[in-house]
Amino acid sequence: MSTSAAELKALMVARPGRTLAVAESLTCGRLQARIGEISGASAYFLGGMTAYSVAQKVRHLGVDGVGASRVNGVSVEVASAMAQGVCRLFESDLGVATTGYAERSRADGVIEPYAWWALAVRRGGRIATVRTGRIECPGSTRVEAQDFVAAGALAELVAYLRTENL
Repeated sequence: MSTSAAELKALMVARPGRTLAVAESLTCGRLQARIGEISGASAYFLGGMTAYSVAQKVRHLGVDGVGASRVNGVSVEVASAMAQGVCRLFESDLGVATTGYAERSRADGVIEPYAWWALAVRRGGRIATVRTGRIECPGSTRVEAQDFVAAGALAELVAYLRTENL
């Protein structure tokens, strides 16, 4: 288990306790697996989903279909909508999302793998995206990119929680 994963539990259950849900595309369940490896994760982790296609991102997470179709489901806006959508779907306090390209795609003009991640927070019934970012994965294989992005999104969640718990 990574340091980020070990620290995640302590930060999530610290007063006030929070709940978490995850929406994944590029990482295809790897982020949820990292969270699920933590003993006691059921105290805060409500679950997640992998929405790999644009149609499923639209159907389950409320992503704008027209906008997402223009970018093949990969943009900061799509990641943000996914994070907010998973908060709504699971009624969680926090939602983390990933979307991107795990490998080069000439058809889409992607020279190197990369991903967008987003973190949404629900307070008082309102959901807002509070952090987003892009993770570059130059020279990575498909699996390396997926693992790197999952680790990066988890690290960003932990970094946010550290600032909130000060």
